[in-house]
Amino acid sequence: MNPVFIIESIRTPRARANAKGGLFKLNPYELLDVLYKDIANKNFLNLNELDEVILGCVTQHGEQAGNIAKSSSLFSGYPDSISGLTVNRFCSSSLDAINLGYLKIQSQQAENIIAGGVEMMSRVPMLSDGAVIWTNLAIASQAKIFLMGSGADLIASLYKISRNDVDAQALKSQQRAVAAQENDFFKSIIPVINQSKAINCFKDECVREETSMESLLALEPSFKKLGEEGVDEAQLNYFPELKEISHIHTAGNSPAIADAASLTLLSSKNIQGNDLRARAKIISVVTVNDNPLLVLSGCVLATKKILSQNNLQVKDVDLFEIHEAFASTMIHCQQELDIDDEKLNVNGGCIALGHPMGATGSIMMSTLIDELERRDLNLGIVATSGAAGAGTAILIERV
Repeated sequence: MNPVFIIESIRTPRARANAKGGLFKLNPYELLDVLYKDIANKNFLNLNELDEVILGCVTQHGEQAGNIAKSSSLFSGYPDSISGLTVNRFCSSSLDAINLGYLKIQSQQAENIIAGGVEMMSRVPMLSDGAVIWTNLAIASQAKIFLMGSGADLIASLYKISRNDVDAQALKSQQRAVAAQENDFFKSIIPVINQSKAINCFKDECVREETSMESLLALEPSFKKLGEEGVDEAQLNYFPELKEISHIHTAGNSPAIADAASLTLLSSKNIQGNDLRARAKIISVVTVNDNPLLVLSGCVLATKKILSQNNLQVKDVDLFEIHEAFASTMIHCQQELDIDDEKLNVNGGCIALGHPMGATGSIMMSTLIDELERRDLNLGIVATSGAAGAGTAILIERV
């Protein structure tokens, strides 16, 4: 089997997903074009040697429909011979894109693949595809699939996580993200500059430096109304040991929706370009599915499995980048895995930095590699959660 190297992992800044956000004026093709051009200009390989582009995208609707992996590579002038695949595994999509790229190269189906993701949530809003699973409670109840915030409140209820706990987690995420930005730790960000559209986006926009416990505690629960409309009753039918659902997640301790794109170049060879060399090697990948009712617990199960699969313990891994899909998810993760706080999401998570759904996993990969390099460490794990209990994890080592 072929080895699989991460030659480069880059991303755009994460912009606020509204009309005032720094990337709103760009369509997904124009945003991805910034990253495609950066990969091409670094001369890692002749683009005719690139086999495939695999992109994650959750809301494949409107500007993001039409197999955006293939159509965007054509838009950016990449060779016609490159195939394209767009995947949707909810919020694990772009990490699964890397996973698929790894498996194709490892099995000698390909030698060079770009994997990543895109999500322009300001222009293609979450749920705008009209999927019935999110709009019909009877179908959702039978399928055991509920919206992510409802799952986060269920996790909090099952594992006795308090409002103070989740707000403290959110504050920590913000404080770490502020420190990381101030110290310029996110080296893989490619600035997005478009003079004709007056765009100059250099850093993640969702970070809220002014956040305090007092400001967080003042926010109202975001998912209580959904619970009152029938979701609570449906969840309690599956968990009779609970008397009620604790609605403790707010806009402040939930992931910030965002616009962004990310690309990771994978190769069977430790190729070099412009005096650069491979940044890491993929050691192992896993894909799992936990109880769909818990919605966002897949990252915990995936992390456990990849550790077991490689005969590793938590203490053997230098850094973990785990999807901060709501504050209760991270607290549950630490309860289950007992990861040292100084190894986990050391530069903040999605609550502070933003969560562009289909791009998040690949962004987390670039963040992990940046930090391993900065600290001169070796082993790291990226793990994501997605709706319906989806979970993906990748173990990497620097080369």
